[in-house]
Amino acid sequence: MANETIPRLESYDDVALTKAFGELKLQFNQEAMLSGSPEGRESLRVDWLGRKQGRLTQISSIWLKTAPDSAKRSLGQRFNEFKAYIEQSIAQELSVESAGSGRPLDAIDISLPGTRSRIGIEHPLIKTMNEIVAVFKSMGYSVGVGPEVETDYYNFESLNFPPNHPARDTQDTLVVAGQERKALRDRLLMRTHTSPVQIRTMEQQAPPVRIVIPGKVHRNDAADATHSPIFHQVEGLCVDTNITFSDLKGTLDHAMKAFFGSSVKTRFFPSFFPFTEPSADVQISCIFCGGKGCRKCKHSGWIELLGCGMVDPAVFGAVQQKQPGYDPKKISGFAFGMGVERIAMMKYGVSDIGQFYSGDMRFLEQFA
Repeated sequence: MANETIPRLESYDDVALTKAFGELKLQFNQEAMLSGSPEGRESLRVDWLGRKQGRLTQISSIWLKTAPDSAKRSLGQRFNEFKAYIEQSIAQELSVESAGSGRPLDAIDISLPGTRSRIGIEHPLIKTMNEIVAVFKSMGYSVGVGPEVETDYYNFESLNFPPNHPARDTQDTLVVAGQERKALRDRLLMRTHTSPVQIRTMEQQAPPVRIVIPGKVHRNDAADATHSPIFHQVEGLCVDTNITFSDLKGTLDHAMKAFFGSSVKTRFFPSFFPFTEPSADVQISCIFCGGKGCRKCKHSGWIELLGCGMVDPAVFGAVQQKQPGYDPKKISGFAFGMGVERIAMMKYGVSDIGQFYSGDMRFLEQFA
């Protein structure tokens, strides 16, 4: 549309603007009456609302951009009102056209195949962790959570780690910088296990306690096929009167059968952990060969899976300062912990732990 169709403004007072926009409105109405066909209505829309050569674009260029600053506000208001009138009128024309055709202008053609939405799934580590937690929840355990940035007290001291224990070394633990001026027990670090949640729970809740604690932990380990500086654990704690090692064995045997199948067997070997005494490593019969011996179990028929033990009285002594109910002479308990990645790698046949963290959709889609 040529610029000659847009009259020049000689004045910007209210009378001149009313006259100019009135003439444009009359011109539009006349053209709208003559646009009786669908093609005519489309031509009308392009002539007036076209982005490059439409008349509204020309009005904005000729009138608004050249108007004096004192007149731009009044002119802009009138322009917006006129533009809204044009858009509403054309929309009504198109709605009349679509009503006459018997269907909405933007109707969906239901004969066409729909766009398929991709449904997300749980990450294999989260799925495995939730399955482990579900086993213990069915046994009456509640779920405990806690911070990933911990103090030395909750991560080590309260769990009976002596000050010179190798696990406190920065070669094993990721310590927050700038903590040198603080007392050792107040220094911050990334938790190396979910055990601090056991202490926090006992401080807040008198016995009996039965909790299972899933979560992310951090250690200063070099990444390789079986190690990662970030990994996940599921730990458990049971505290009550007259809790024995037999209760621990029965609980874990039932849990392993519930998770891996009723044919799985368990066996316990003496071990050492600072926060349990006695301590044990738990092995299960190989789920791949049924205990006969294969490459997966190094032909032993058994796979080491987790650690456990009876809670050391020294741990109860630390908790007793805030929660008197944990008198080691009156109560006892057991704790256990397992690595989620190890179980997921065994369950899904994954040989490199790094695949869980690579973000490779080709790998993750296998679990859909």
